[in-house]
Amino acid sequence: MSNKNFAASQDNHIDKYDVTEKSIEDVEHRPKDTLKRALTARQVQMIAIGGTIGTGLFLGTGKSLSTGGPGSMLIAYAIIGVIVYFTMISLGEMATYIPVAGSFNTYANRFVDEGLGFALTWNYWFNDAVSVASDLTAAQIILNYWNVDFPGWAISLIFLVFLVSINAIDVRFYGEIEYWLSLLKVITIILFIIIGICVNLGANKGYGYIGFQYWTLGDAPFVGGIGGFASVFVTAAFAYGGTESIGITAGETKNPRKNVPKVIRNVFWRILMFYIMSIFVIGLDVPYNAENLTEKNSRDSPFTLVFKMTGFEVAPSFINAVVLTSVISAGNHALFAGTRLLHTLGEQGHAPKFFTKLTKNRVPIYSLLATAAISCVCFASSYVGSGALWNWLQNLVGVSNQMSWIAIGVTSYRFRKAYEIQGKDLNELPFKSPLYPYGPIFVVVANSILVLVQGWSSFKSSPTGGFDFVTFLSFYIQIPFMAVMWLGWKFFKGTKVAKYEDMDLDTDRYYDTAEDLRDNEKGDGFIQRALHYFF
Repeated sequence: MSNKNFAASQDNHIDKYDVTEKSIEDVEHRPKDTLKRALTARQVQMIAIGGTIGTGLFLGTGKSLSTGGPGSMLIAYAIIGVIVYFTMISLGEMATYIPVAGSFNTYANRFVDEGLGFALTWNYWFNDAVSVASDLTAAQIILNYWNVDFPGWAISLIFLVFLVSINAIDVRFYGEIEYWLSLLKVITIILFIIIGICVNLGANKGYGYIGFQYWTLGDAPFVGGIGGFASVFVTAAFAYGGTESIGITAGETKNPRKNVPKVIRNVFWRILMFYIMSIFVIGLDVPYNAENLTEKNSRDSPFTLVFKMTGFEVAPSFINAVVLTSVISAGNHALFAGTRLLHTLGEQGHAPKFFTKLTKNRVPIYSLLATAAISCVCFASSYVGSGALWNWLQNLVGVSNQMSWIAIGVTSYRFRKAYEIQGKDLNELPFKSPLYPYGPIFVVVANSILVLVQGWSSFKSSPTGGFDFVTFLSFYIQIPFMAVMWLGWKFFKGTKVAKYEDMDLDTDRYYDTAEDLRDNEKGDGFIQRALHYFF
């Protein structure tokens, strides 16, 4: 059946999804030099749940516990969780209406100022590239658990080649690999929560009933005062970071008008549950002054320590192996997102045009290789130590995430206001944020405060207890970096802040294709419904 005949036979569905005969044809005959919409709802759902779970949760929680204590860690992660929820709701409204690979970076370029879009996209691309380096560095730390006699740089190189290979084949292959790695992480976290509760109640070797005794140990539950509490936020932002990149996958997602809202609505609560429950269990079972948490070359994550307490010899190795696969998964996700952003920069004229070059499977190969090249900073661990390098990279990525959330808040506010000023019908939005305008405002204000205060610990974190310049830079270097890029582009290009009445709300707007309408009519299969229910 032709597209025209199918559209004509589905009048009621066309009215429902605001699809015209022309829009179906336009979308289905997209140029062959665009990215491929091949990620299924099953893959996107699981990637959104597990793709961002990695070093921030499995390894970063050790630093959070040692510097802030169980109380500060639980509160900080909960606050960041609420901020991310508001951010995701705001992003979801734009990502379902205009699902492009550039996501919020493209929206900032269009709805705020081209200079901001330029600075934000380059910053977030650098964020993703550094995230890959952070994950590769973390892999070295985790492998030290087995006393692997192998150079750290060689370990990172092996994993980097593996990640580049996965991303170079096809987006469907990337999606399938990421699906199974994410599923493994989700199952592991559920298992950890159950075992952690049992360990706390006495099912352990030599500890007896633990209860809340570690919450009253020494300076707990709030260790390090206001400085310790503030320092946990950037670690939490690093852990939650990447949740917003679901907007980037929207550019290669099948039927985004249906699938992206589903992911936005369902996934965040699962992530929040996994994070908060895991953090709570860690605070109950692991004392903040455990030796391996304070050493920068620590080879154990809090997850491994809890499994050790069970007394089963194989348990620590098992959970450490899962943590390693999680690190690889998080690096895989970051490399994918960074590649798509560099491709977007090329399309917008903000980077050389050759970054838009695609393979026959429509993978932006030069963008992939350039992003992977920046990730080679992980090899510096051979000189400064993997633990120290990982902490610095964690701070850089965490602050970058928060600055991206601020930009999403500003962009979301201006998008909805322009939509209303231009007289468009709010009912035509595939997904409408129920929190406007308070949600975007909260995101901007809360994150701005955190970016300014969370580096408090750098003023007394040096070995002598004084000012630590390197740590200070890791907290604040990106603020002037972003400002210089934004104002520099604005000065040389003469860009202006977009007026509400002139904003482009039509380019890249997505309409359901004939294939989408068939999927809407068919609905989800049994396996998909089961995954949506349980995960």
